[in-house]
Amino acid sequence: MIDKTLKTCKEAVASVFDGACIMLGGFGDPGLPGMLLEALREQGAKNLWIIHNGAGQGDSCLGGLMGDGRVRKLTCSFPSHPGNQAFAERYMRGEIELEIVPQGTLAERIRSAGAGLGGFFTPTGAGTELAKGKESRMINGREHIFETPLFADFAFVRAYQGDRLGNLTFRMAMRNFNVPMMTAAKVSVAEVDELLPAGQIDPADVHVPGIFVDHVVQVARHPVLAAVQKVGR
Repeated sequence: MIDKTLKTCKEAVASVFDGACIMLGGFGDPGLPGMLLEALREQGAKNLWIIHNGAGQGDSCLGGLMGDGRVRKLTCSFPSHPGNQAFAERYMRGEIELEIVPQGTLAERIRSAGAGLGGFFTPTGAGTELAKGKESRMINGREHIFETPLFADFAFVRAYQGDRLGNLTFRMAMRNFNVPMMTAAKVSVAEVDELLPAGQIDPADVHVPGIFVDHVVQVARHPVLAAVQKVGR
């Protein structure tokens, strides 16, 4: 019988190695896998490359991981936020490499990896510093630059519901980057609010089929995130 469930987040992050590339779902707090991140902080892996929409905030979850000095590179769209002092301080000291990617381009680079594509041309960023070193081409009279797929060793996301087969469903804003990320990583893990028996999720409500999911773990909400993440439900 297929059973992709794990009992703890500690088990879910046990295989993360030093230097791993990790995609983190979430747009702000909704969809952020807070408990997996706290388990990763305890696990101890370092020199991580994080792919996320932002740079984290506060002193828990991604912000805590930044503060712990465990991130060597960040690929994101919005690195500047009043609450991301840990990232800002380490970046200014030259301790973290930053790759800024426009949000739509970030999503498409991730989706391209999951779809098995070799990349794509986009006008976004053409003629700016973001185009430096990239192939350019005129398409329909407009300059486009070539963007490559983004792959990862691990993808960690938060979902509303999951089952033992790995099928996932999200609610509202928590869906964001989570769906394409689960297709673009070698190992994909979801922390879920509710773990249901197989067959209890309507097929029409399955946003990520279990074939793309390696592990599912049911978690209690992180005390700091619980109130805020209601926005994503």
